[in-house]
Amino acid sequence: MKILLINGSPKGAKSNSLRLAHSFLDGIREHESERKREVEVEELHLSTLRIAPCKGCFACWKQTPGTCCMEDDMQTVIEGLLSANLVIWSFPLYYYSVPGPLKTLIDRQLPMSLPFMSESRDGNGSGGHPSRYDRSGIRHVLISTCGFYSAEGNYDSVTRMFDHVLGQEKYTSIFCGQGELFRVKELSARTDAYLAAVRQAGKEYAAGAIREETEMKLKALLYPREIFEKMADASWGISKDSGEKEEESLIFTRQMAALYNRDRFDGRERVLEICYTDLGKTYQIKLGKDGAEVLTDESLRATTRIDTPFSVWLALSRGEMRGDEALAKHLYTVSGDFSLMMNWDRYFGTEEQAENTRPVVKLTTKKKPPSMQNMLLAWIALWVAVSVEPRIGALITLGVCSFLPLITERYELCRYDRLSFAVVAGLAIYAAATGNGLQAVCAGYLAFGCLWLGFCFTKEPLCAAYVKYRYGRDALQNPIFMRTNYILAAAWGVVYIVIAIVSYYLSGKVPALVLSIVVQAIPILMGLFTAWFQNWYPARVAAGK
Repeated sequence: MKILLINGSPKGAKSNSLRLAHSFLDGIREHESERKREVEVEELHLSTLRIAPCKGCFACWKQTPGTCCMEDDMQTVIEGLLSANLVIWSFPLYYYSVPGPLKTLIDRQLPMSLPFMSESRDGNGSGGHPSRYDRSGIRHVLISTCGFYSAEGNYDSVTRMFDHVLGQEKYTSIFCGQGELFRVKELSARTDAYLAAVRQAGKEYAAGAIREETEMKLKALLYPREIFEKMADASWGISKDSGEKEEESLIFTRQMAALYNRDRFDGRERVLEICYTDLGKTYQIKLGKDGAEVLTDESLRATTRIDTPFSVWLALSRGEMRGDEALAKHLYTVSGDFSLMMNWDRYFGTEEQAENTRPVVKLTTKKKPPSMQNMLLAWIALWVAVSVEPRIGALITLGVCSFLPLITERYELCRYDRLSFAVVAGLAIYAAATGNGLQAVCAGYLAFGCLWLGFCFTKEPLCAAYVKYRYGRDALQNPIFMRTNYILAAAWGVVYIVIAIVSYYLSGKVPALVLSIVVQAIPILMGLFTAWFQNWYPARVAAGK
């Protein structure tokens, strides 16, 4: 396949539309490489070519048929147009049409037509001129970005012109609004997702046609109109009130505030205060049901405060470093309400980023995520039933272990579930064979504690295997999340080993009721500690303490 890419942007290689065109090409290459077919691409950047405007002398029709009287780079363009299997026209929208250099190129295609009149049979215009060459096998794709919030309704001049030039419905078009966002590194999470859709479109186009599902993604807005227009207004760096140029840090903060999605307002007003420590600048962002407002006078009481070098916050927003890792290294600190940071992508992110904050982690099946309650059922059966009557309790415990896979069929089972079922079943068999319920129960407490402690030396402590599903997809890469879970896992391990020792040595020495109350009270107290610690510790680390 031979492809000619015509970049009609005056910005040349810095063109936003060209980024889309390159993604589309990547998709074509992927498809062709899977079939072991070569792709030859020639790129023509009009900003570097010398193409003079058409003189309208018609010498290419009369004196030198098929050849323009002007000697410049247009002859190279014509040769490329005739030899290509696919022509990709990449350009931004300028005043509701194509940029001047591209219009000049289109005008200079006159030598490719014959002077004779031909009837327009597709209802596009009142007539035309037949092509001098057979170009029926050449396909065309138009790829363009514009500065409006949507491409809808802004390309009528472009499509009418190409209907005449290429033929109605003889080309494929990808028109994208909010084009200037593709040069903003801080928004790469959203723009990269769109570029991935363009790449997929290229792959499907090479296979025959772009699917409807992909076309819907291409037509989707990068950001809602209100958010985009606020970001666009802020990007100029000019105060709406005074008309004066604003500080770079204030411009950036206004653009960040514009990303706030008021549809995700949870009924609680917040004031985010950001202090750029290296600049000595502090701004407040009031977040409420009506949107976000940037204040420069620090007049409100902050609910969450971030102290950060401006360079660090820029790097975070551009995805050059992970926020959780930077926080763990104390590159920036957070004080006050830490829940805003935990749900940052929900309030300031795209739909894709907000999705990452939901309890979704890849599972091997469509079942529910593992539940610690399912694992605990086996242990509780052992500790309760066997302590009451060893042999009958052992049979009850074995029955519970046998039926648990059926009872928990809707849930995914992790290694801790399977290991627990096996250990509990083994202890129940021991109790049934020896009739020694005390040893079986105490061994159960000891084994459970060792299970917690032992897996503190692995990449996934026991509690993280269950609670990671409540956090984002990157929970296991979050150092604060992991550190919190390692501490809690070690604490639970020590608690159950202590329970095992206390139960074994105090059994028969203190009233059974008292011992039972003590044994049950310790995990309850530990549970209350866990609920407090899992919120307190991340906030303490975030505050740099």
